[in-house]
Amino acid sequence: MSGDNLVRCLELLFSWSLLLQVAEYLRIAQHSDPQGIWAWQVQRGDIPPHPAWVRRLFDLAFQPMAYRVQLWVRGLAALALMVWGASLPLALVLFVGNLLLLVRWRGAFNGGSDFMTLVAATGILISQVVALGWGRGLGWAIGLSYIAIYTLSSYFVSGWIKLLQPEWRSGRALTVFLNGGLYGPLAEHSVFRRPPVALACSWGFIVWEAVFPWAVFNPEGALLFMSIAAIFHFLVFWFFGLNRFFWAWLTNLTAVWFFSDWISRFWG
Repeated sequence: MSGDNLVRCLELLFSWSLLLQVAEYLRIAQHSDPQGIWAWQVQRGDIPPHPAWVRRLFDLAFQPMAYRVQLWVRGLAALALMVWGASLPLALVLFVGNLLLLVRWRGAFNGGSDFMTLVAATGILISQVVALGWGRGLGWAIGLSYIAIYTLSSYFVSGWIKLLQPEWRSGRALTVFLNGGLYGPLAEHSVFRRPPVALACSWGFIVWEAVFPWAVFNPEGALLFMSIAAIFHFLVFWFFGLNRFFWAWLTNLTAVWFFSDWISRFWG
């Protein structure tokens, strides 16, 4: 797949991921009102009291109506990205909107998917800024490389953390992890409760994540690693209901493929 097609693929996946997030935020917006369980009046306590103007600024930004306007603007920006592709003004809107949501939800509403969304938004912004002075091709090469390096390092760190934990090396952690799934604990006779299966799956995850960075040196290898990642993230969605998790990571995996192809051309 050509670089332009990969860029377009990332834009479309990122747009779809953002639209799902906006729909989720709008669906629970009533719970973030002053009477809701996620009221800003409670969460604002994490904002330092000085300088006072910062709190006042966020108080205005996160009033119920202002917050809903932000979500609609983000949704419209995602649609614009889907239809017309990236531009510097659009990238700025998406990046700033993402930062505001991270402040609103004290870092993240949905864990790693929110931070991977920020990585993608940052990479797109980098691509547009660099393109101003050095052209679109180099801009996207640097922006997507940023996304890819962050994504690869996330897998790498996750794999080595698991390797250092005896619970993962023995396979016990996998069963505990799956017991917290969307549909309750594993069935009594689930295959994942069998120690040999849990051990094999655990070590499969450990090795796959820990050596993921090697994928960048071979586009075919990158495609294999990405396919495994897509299956893995879909299973996470299936077991835990993390729909935005799947799309956020799938978006950034597109950058990994681009980066692998770019590296192979450079070394070749």
